[in-house]
Amino acid sequence: MTEHAFASPALRELSARGFIEQTTDAAALDAALEAGPVVFYAGFDPTGPSMHAGHLVPIMAMRWLQRFGHRPIVVLGGGTARVGDPSGKSETRKLLAGDTIAQNTRALARQFAKLLVGTADNPVEVVDNLEWLGELKYIEFLRDVGVHFTVNRMIATKTYRDRLDAEEPLSFIEFNYQLFQAYDFLQLHRTRKCTLQLGGGDQWGNVVAGVELIRRFGLGPAHAVVFPLLTTASGAKMGKTEKGSVWIDPGLTPPFEYYQYWIGCDDRDVGRMLKTFTDLPLAEIEALASVTGAELRESKARLALEATAIAHGREAAEAAAAAARQAFGAGDDWSAVPAVEIALPAIKLVDLVVHPDVAAFPSKRQARQRIEDGAVRVDGVVVREPDQEIAAGDGADGLRLQAGKKMRVRVVLRPA
Repeated sequence: MTEHAFASPALRELSARGFIEQTTDAAALDAALEAGPVVFYAGFDPTGPSMHAGHLVPIMAMRWLQRFGHRPIVVLGGGTARVGDPSGKSETRKLLAGDTIAQNTRALARQFAKLLVGTADNPVEVVDNLEWLGELKYIEFLRDVGVHFTVNRMIATKTYRDRLDAEEPLSFIEFNYQLFQAYDFLQLHRTRKCTLQLGGGDQWGNVVAGVELIRRFGLGPAHAVVFPLLTTASGAKMGKTEKGSVWIDPGLTPPFEYYQYWIGCDDRDVGRMLKTFTDLPLAEIEALASVTGAELRESKARLALEATAIAHGREAAEAAAAAARQAFGAGDDWSAVPAVEIALPAIKLVDLVVHPDVAAFPSKRQARQRIEDGAVRVDGVVVREPDQEIAAGDGADGLRLQAGKKMRVRVVLRPA
């Protein structure tokens, strides 16, 4: 079905914005959403201290479904994180300690409280699947749930097949992951009347397993939607930079850097990112994405502002935009541009631009070349000597470091 054929406003919106890669039964799901409201969920394993920009695809889809009156459940995988999801991985994930998983789970719950805001009529429920997975008796679980899965079908799933075809190890604990994720859906169906699961495209085998398990238990209809795994026009993974992940946590990626990630996107990605990562109406997005040149730069600024507002609030987004105008404008006022502090009285320029807190270039070799090409300025002056020593300035605001067209940062050097 195309978006024009959908009867439900929710599916029409999701389809028009490019969220839908596959569904288990588009017509049945469309009818269920039209009859609504539908209880739906998406799961997030707390394998890190924060969500990153790549996680926003299912989160934005959840926001749209909620806006159309459907009822969201966020499942934090305090239980499944102890197993490790093999999806999209060529090797076994490093298993985290229980205390680390619990700490990450609390951090993600705080982030969801800002990203998905419920109402009295439609609250957002956040649950930890350790609540039910931690209580499972494994023999009973295998008898009740495992009996419905065949090894033949499981190894035909792309996640497992790719690992086996490449002769990469696949641990038995990872092989159980699909059962546990399917059980999550079964448990939510039983206890909360949840009938729709959302996930990334690499989760297709897992979400279909949940739909099938519910059917085998004779519990009524269940549906699934998976989203395309996004990459940028240059082929980079969504939410990744030379510094690493673009985190939602402002302590890991400050709002200014978060804003800079979006405003620095490839021209070819502007329309798609506006559709996926902002709440702007489609007609307005079409106008913003149809321009070129200086007007397209303004569209990128709008993308950055709206995306940053969703993650960090409107006030922080406006401050990041003001800081960007200072850093990239013609004036000398950089007071709003974030500063990094390095515990050294002096440092070679080539070491400064690759320092982990700056990370203007991925390697010293590239940094040397770019410096010699005149791509780096210190306090407005081009410096072409990579080994030139940069010392702490007299001003408390630090040195103004510019690297290429996109990197602007104040650097405060202090004795250790």
